[in-house]
Amino acid sequence: MARRACDGRGLLGAFRAAAASLEAHVDEINGLNVFPVPDGDTGSNMFATVTAALIEAEGVGPSGTAERIAAAASFGALMGARGNSGVITSQILRGIAEGLHGKTRFNGLDLANALDSGTRAAYGAVAKPVEGTILTVIREASAAAVAAAERENDIETVLAVTLAAAEKAVARTPSLLPILREAGVVDAGGQGLCRLFQGALLFMVGQVPNAARPTPGTMVVKPSVLVAHADEGFGYETMYLLQARSGERLDVDAIRDHLGTVGASVLVAGDQRALKVHVHNDRPDLVIGYGLGLGSLSRISVENLDNQARDVRETRAAAFTSGDLEGSGAVATGSVVTSSVAAASMAVDGSGPSAGDGGAVPEGNPVLPLAIVAVAAGDGLAAIFRDFGVSKVVVGGQSANPSTGELLDAIRTVRAKEVLVLSNNPNVVLAARQVALMADRPVGVVATRNAAEGFAALLALDPTLNAEDNATAMTVAGRAVQTLSVTTAVRDATIGGVKVRNGQTIVLDPDDGLVAVHDDVTAAVIVSIGTLESGYELITVYYGDGADLASSEALARTIGEATAGTEVEVVHGGQPHYRFLISAE
Repeated sequence: MARRACDGRGLLGAFRAAAASLEAHVDEINGLNVFPVPDGDTGSNMFATVTAALIEAEGVGPSGTAERIAAAASFGALMGARGNSGVITSQILRGIAEGLHGKTRFNGLDLANALDSGTRAAYGAVAKPVEGTILTVIREASAAAVAAAERENDIETVLAVTLAAAEKAVARTPSLLPILREAGVVDAGGQGLCRLFQGALLFMVGQVPNAARPTPGTMVVKPSVLVAHADEGFGYETMYLLQARSGERLDVDAIRDHLGTVGASVLVAGDQRALKVHVHNDRPDLVIGYGLGLGSLSRISVENLDNQARDVRETRAAAFTSGDLEGSGAVATGSVVTSSVAAASMAVDGSGPSAGDGGAVPEGNPVLPLAIVAVAAGDGLAAIFRDFGVSKVVVGGQSANPSTGELLDAIRTVRAKEVLVLSNNPNVVLAARQVALMADRPVGVVATRNAAEGFAALLALDPTLNAEDNATAMTVAGRAVQTLSVTTAVRDATIGGVKVRNGQTIVLDPDDGLVAVHDDVTAAVIVSIGTLESGYELITVYYGDGADLASSEALARTIGEATAGTEVEVVHGGQPHYRFLISAE
C-alpha cells in the first residue's frame, strides 16, 4: 500500500537518503561541466549545501515535526550554500520549508504545494532566470507534482511523478540551452536535483533503509577563529538555532536589538520561523534564557573565548618559533585570512592596525567606515589582495566555492560599518548577494569574475563613497580589464562550434567563451592575445597549477615579441586548475 502521509521522522529519513544519493553521484554531476576544464564543481557544491542542511535537520532529531525538520534543513542550507547551484538549492529548500509551515505531518498535496513554493523561491533568487537549468527542472517537476496530487493524494505517487518529470526536464535541457547541446551534456544542477528526488523516493518505498549520516565539522559553517589581543578577556561565545513556537513568528529585528544590549558581535540570521543566533558576552545564561522565552532551542553551543584566544596565541607562537608562520601566511581552502595592513580602510579612516599584528583589529579600536572582503583561489593571488589592503581574504574559488556561512563569518569579523565583497568568480556572486541580504550592516557586492578584475576594481575604490556606490563603480572598473584563462581540456567537446580534444590547451574569456585551442600552450596563448582589443600597455601573466617561473618567463618573452611595445609582467598566482590567468590593461 502506498504511503499516503509523512511525519518529521519520515522527512528526515527521506532527506538522509536524498543526501546519500547525491553523494554517490557527485563525480557524475561534476563531470557534466559544459566546458572541458578540470574545475567542474556543481556536484560538490550541491552536496556541501545539502550536507549543511542535513546536519541542521539532524540537530532537531527524528522526533521533530515535519515543519521543524524542514525549517532546520532550510537554515542549514542557507548558511552552508556554496556556488550558484548550492544557493539555488538552498532557496528550493527554503520554499519547501515555507510550504510545510505549521505541518506536523504532510500528504501528497502538501508536498506538491511545498515543491511549488520551492520553485517560486528559486526563481526569486535569480535576477535573470535562464531556462534549461535547475530552475526549469524544479518548475516542471513541481507542476507535475501538483497535477498528480490533485488526482491521487499520496506521498509515493506524487514523489514518483515528481522524479519522472524532473528526469524528462533534465533530458530536455540541451534543447533549451544551445551551450549544453554543443557540449553534449545535460544541466548539472538539474541532474543533481534529480538525484535528490531519486534518493527520497527510494527511501519512501523502503529501498534505502540505511542512508549515510554526515558528521558535524566535515563542512558547513565554522565559528570564526579568535585572534590574539585578549588581555581584557572575551567572555563566552553563545550560539544556537531558535525556532518559533507553533503559530507564532519571531521578530528578527527586535531579537537582534535586544541581544545587542546584552552582548557584542551579535549575529541573527534567518527568518520569522527559524534563526541562528551568535552572541559574545559574559552571561551566556541570559542569551539562552532569552531564546527559551521565544521558542525552542537546538544546536546550543557555549565556548569560553578566553581559552580559545589563549589556544590560538599558543599555536601561533609555536608556529612562529618553528618558522611555519610567515606574516599572515597562507591558509587552507575555505578559511579566512586577516590582512597585514588594511590599506583600503585606512584610506577612508586614516587609521588602522599596526603592522605585524596580522591585520587583526583589537577590541576597542575605532570601527572603520568601509572594509573589503575578497575571495581568492591561490596563495599568490591571496597575498596580492592582502598587499592591496583587503581586510579579509576568504580562500576559495573555482571548485572550492566558499559557503554563504563562511562569507558571512568573514563580514562579521571585520570591524567596519560597511563592507565590500569582491567575488572574483562568477560562481560566487549569487552567494555573495545572498549574504548581503543576511548581513547586519550594508554590504556591496563587486561582481568581479576573476582575481585580475578584482585587482583592477580595487584601484577604483573611492573612500568618499559608500559600499553600494563603490560596488557599482568598481564592477565597471574590473570589467574594463581584458582577461584570459588558460587551462587543459579534460575531455573531448565542442564549444561554439569548435571541436576540442582531451589534453589540448584551451583559452577562455571571463564568461567562459572559447577564445583559442591548440596542442601547444604558447601557440594557444599567442592566438588568444591576438583577439584582444588594442590599446593595452601592460600584460600580466599570473601563473598557477601546471606552470613554473621559468616557463612563465619564457611565455612572457614570447608575448613581448608578439606585442611590440607592450610591457609584460610575470606574477605568481598559485591558482588551481588554470595554468595562466592573463590580464591586459
